[in-house]
Amino acid sequence: MTFNFDELLVVLAKIAPNPYLQALLIIVLFYIMAKLFDIIIARVVRKWIQQTTFTLDDQLLEIFHRPVFASVMLFGLWLATDQIDFSEGIRFLTMSGLKTVAIFIWSIAAVRFVKLSLSLLSRDELRFSMIQERTLPLLNNLLMIFVVGLAIYFMFLVWNIDVTAWIASAGILGLAISFAAKDSLANLFSGVFIVVDAPYKLGDFIILDTGERGKVTHIGIRSTRLLTRDDVEITVPNSIMGNAKITNEAGGPHEKYRIRVKVGVAYGSDIDNVHRVLMEVAKNHPNVCKTPEPRVRFRAFGDSSLDHELLCWVEKPVLRGRVLHSLNTNVYKRFLQENIEIPFPQRDVHIRSNA
Repeated sequence: MTFNFDELLVVLAKIAPNPYLQALLIIVLFYIMAKLFDIIIARVVRKWIQQTTFTLDDQLLEIFHRPVFASVMLFGLWLATDQIDFSEGIRFLTMSGLKTVAIFIWSIAAVRFVKLSLSLLSRDELRFSMIQERTLPLLNNLLMIFVVGLAIYFMFLVWNIDVTAWIASAGILGLAISFAAKDSLANLFSGVFIVVDAPYKLGDFIILDTGERGKVTHIGIRSTRLLTRDDVEITVPNSIMGNAKITNEAGGPHEKYRIRVKVGVAYGSDIDNVHRVLMEVAKNHPNVCKTPEPRVRFRAFGDSSLDHELLCWVEKPVLRGRVLHSLNTNVYKRFLQENIEIPFPQRDVHIRSNA
C-alpha cells in the first residue's frame, strides 16, 4: 500500500475548495502524522530499545528523533505553501526558507552522528589505528568543517546561487594565500601529521637532533613547546619538528628510563664484593624500580681501574638527574665503608739535570 499525495490533494479539494483552508488542513494533517510518529517512537521503539544491552541504538534514536519529526512538519508546510497561489517571489522565498531549515536541522544531526561514529571507532585501535583518543579533536574538527561546507553548498543550490564563481574565486584566493603563507601552511600540515602519527605526546621527554631536551607541554597546529630542566620554554615550529630526528625518552613499551652509574675500582679489588655493594645500593634506593631489576656489568680493564656499570631504571625520565646524583653519593659512601678503592690516574715525573 502506497501513500499517494495527489489523491490526498484531490480529496482535500473536495472537502475544502478554498486553497487557504486546504493549506491549513494539510498542516494539521501532517502535524497529526508527526505527533503519531513521535508517540510511536517514544512509547514503542524507545521502550523496545531500552530492553537491549546496546547503547548505540539509544544514541542513534536521540540523534535522529527530532530531525525526522521536524522533516515531516516541514514537508507538510511545503505542500501547504504549494496549494496557495502566492507570487513567484514569495513562493521562492518560502520554499527556499523551508529547505534551508531542513538543511540546518539535518546538518546538526550529521555532526552529532559523525562525533558518535568517531568515538565508537576510536575504541578499536587495532582496526582503526588513525582514529584514537588523541586524534579525535582533529578528526572531529575536519569532519565538522566538511559537513558545514556541504550544508553551505546545498544552501547555495536552494537559493539558486551560482557556486561556480565562488569556487573559482576560492581557488584563486587559496592559491594566493598558499604562496603568501607557505611557512604557516607547512607548520599546519606538519602539526596534523604529528597529531596523527604521534611520535611524541604531552608529558614526554624528547631530545632533538640539535641538542635541545625538554618535556612536551603543548602540541599545537603551528608549533610544539618544550620545557627544559632549567624551566626555560622552547617553541619549535612544527615544520622543523616534522623533519627533525627526535629521541623520545618516554617512548617504547613503557615510560621507565634506564640510568647508568659508571664506576672504576682498583686492580686487586674483590669484584664479587664490589658487585654485591653496587646491587645493595640500587635495591635500597626508593626511586629505583624493582622491575626491571638493577644489574651490574663489568665493562672493561681500564688503564688504572676495573670499569663497572650499575644499570637501573627509574619511573620517569625527569627523575634521571636526581637519582643519578643520589646513587653516585651512596656508592661513594659504601665504597669508603667497605674499603673499596676508587683509583685515579697517577704519573711519575722524572727531572733530568745536565749540570
